[in-house]
Parts: sequence; structure tokens; C-alpha cells
Amino acid sequence: MDSSTPPSLRPSPGLRPAFAGAAATFSGIGLSRFAYVPLFPAMVSADWITGPEGAFLGALNLAGYLGGVVGGRGLGRRLGTPAALDLGMALAVLGFAACAVNLGSYWLAGCRLVSGVAGGILMGLAGPAVQGAVDSHLRGLAGGVVVSGVAIGIITASLAVPAVLPLGLSATWLVLSAIVAVLWLVVRPAWPRTPITAPTGTPARSAVLEISYGISGAGLVPHMVYFADLAVRGNGHSVGFGSVLWLVFGAGALTGTLVGGRSADRLGALLALRLWFAAQVVALTLSLFGHPVMLLLSGFAGGFSAVGLAAIALARARELAGAAAGAVWVRATAAFAVAQAGAGFALAALFGQTGSHLYVFVAGLALSVAALLISFINADRAAAEA
Repeated sequence: MDSSTPPSLRPSPGLRPAFAGAAATFSGIGLSRFAYVPLFPAMVSADWITGPEGAFLGALNLAGYLGGVVGGRGLGRRLGTPAALDLGMALAVLGFAACAVNLGSYWLAGCRLVSGVAGGILMGLAGPAVQGAVDSHLRGLAGGVVVSGVAIGIITASLAVPAVLPLGLSATWLVLSAIVAVLWLVVRPAWPRTPITAPTGTPARSAVLEISYGISGAGLVPHMVYFADLAVRGNGHSVGFGSVLWLVFGAGALTGTLVGGRSADRLGALLALRLWFAAQVVALTLSLFGHPVMLLLSGFAGGFSAVGLAAIALARARELAGAAAGAVWVRATAAFAVAQAGAGFALAALFGQTGSHLYVFVAGLALSVAALLISFINADRAAAEA
């Protein structure tokens, strides 16, 4: 940037904006989406919802995420990046607080929809905004810091939910709301101020990345919504074990994020992407076995692939598009959100019809295998034929 650039828009010499971005993904995805997973069986046990209703609530959260991703950048252009991030955090606080009042499944469905919108806004804006707010030599590290917020949120949820649940479901929802509210106040001064611009044209060969990444997102829905319920109600394990599984999932997510960026640098992002897709296939396969050890391994591999894939997909976008990587990332993230929302409702219907977790996780396995196979398509040849 030249000297005419306003000081507030010049890159930061440190990682302060990246830590603020991590707080956004921590709140919008790590808590707003993933804290629901260990709460799902507890809500069913307390007769707040039925199992099929819980699945539908999870699907609505994914649909809200899609809306937030699609509309978030438009909000960022109209309101400015800091104000749009503020809106996302406010919706996250509201979504949690409203869930503390049990006014029936329709009310809770609306609350989870709001939480999903919050996650979409925060995830869609934080990464690209931070990339433009730090020095170029820090962008890779900054991207990893932002995505790691998701993993840290998962770990926090796995520890906080069982600790607070004895006080009741309402207290648990309120504690989660308070965590986000306090964090919001702390990080607001460090919000990145990068202007959000409209996406530009992208290379045709990015379609393979966008399609495979999107389908992998659909394959991740079983772990992201049903995993703790699979252990507790599907295999007869305790609610405490379900929370432990989610802690392991979070540990896998943090590991996958930290290792993913370095693997993309050393092995190339395409090979790393295929390896992480393979880890997702392993995670879904292990979930079909009800033994505690298999479920623990499935949880770690599921988290490893689910969150690590985001960092690798961003690196692959840079390989494919260079300066246009932001546009590829927007399209890939939108594909991921569309596929997850569609799979969320389809799997909720399947679960409602069969009452069986097995069918849900087998469907996730099939989608994960499809994502892995699609990633082997020759992107340059596909672009030439197009």
C-alpha cells in the first residue's frame, strides 16, 4: 500500500487482527454451531425436543450458515467490515440467549437459524478481511490463526457444556451467550477494517476444488450434528462420554488446522487436500463401529479433517488463482454451505424416517468417498474441455 492509504486501512505489523478473526470463528462456528452437538442428546433427554426435531434444528443451523455466507459479504460492503462483524457477534449472543427459553421446537428452530446466520457472516468475512489487514509475509500464519478459532471453540464447548449442564439447559445456553458477549467486547477494537470488494472472475479449473470441497462438507454433516447423539442414544454410552468425544473432535480439529497449513506448503495443497479427504473417509468408516475406542478415533479423525480442510482449501485456492484466490474462496465456501444445508435437511428426513444413526453415517461415508474421487479429476483438462 502506498502512503496515501488511510492509516486505519494499512496492514498491521503484527497478528492482532488475526486473533480478533479467531475470536469471530470461535464464536460463530466453534460455539454457535458446534456447542449444539453435545447439547443435542441432553435436550432430548430433558424432553425439550425429540430426536428428529433435534436433527431438524441442526439442519436449520446449516441453512442459516448458508444465508450468512451468501449475504455476509454484501453486508460487509454496505456496513463496513467492523460493523458487519459486530452484527455477526450480536446475532451469536442473541441466538444463544434465546435458546435459554424453551418455548417449543419452532422457537428453538428459529434460534438455531439465527445462530447459523451469525456463523456464516463471521466465517465468510473474518478470513479474507484478516488476509488484507496483516503484512503479506504473515498471511499464511494469520489464516491458520483465524481457522484455529473454530477448533478452540469446539474444545471450549466440550469442556463448558458438561461442566454447566448440571445447572440446567437454560443456564448452559446463557453461559455460552455470556462467553461470546465478553469476547466480543474484548476484541472489537482489533477488528480488521479491510474493505470488502465484489468477487472477480476466477479460473475454470477451480471448479474441481469447489465441487469436491462442497461435497466433503455434506459428508461432514453426520459428525457435525449427530456424533454425540450417535454415542449416547445410538450406542448407549453416557452423556459424559459424548462430551469427551467432542473434546477429542476438537483436539483433532486443532491438530488438523496446525498441521494442514504446513502440509500444504511442504506437499503441495492438492496432495494435502486429498490426504485430508482420505482422513474424512476414515473418520466416517470408524463411526460405524460402536466400540468406544473406534468412536474416539473417529472423533479425532473427523475433527482433523473437518477443520483442517478449510486451511488447505484456502491454500489450494491460492495455488489455483493467485491474486484471485479470494473469489475462489468465496465460491468454495458457498459450495460448502449449500451442500451442508442440503445434506442437513436430507439427513434429518432420513433420520426421522428410519430413527437410525447408521443410515445417516453411511450416507456421510458415501459423500466423503465421492469428494475424494472428484479431487483426482484433472483440473487443467476439465477446464480445457469446458
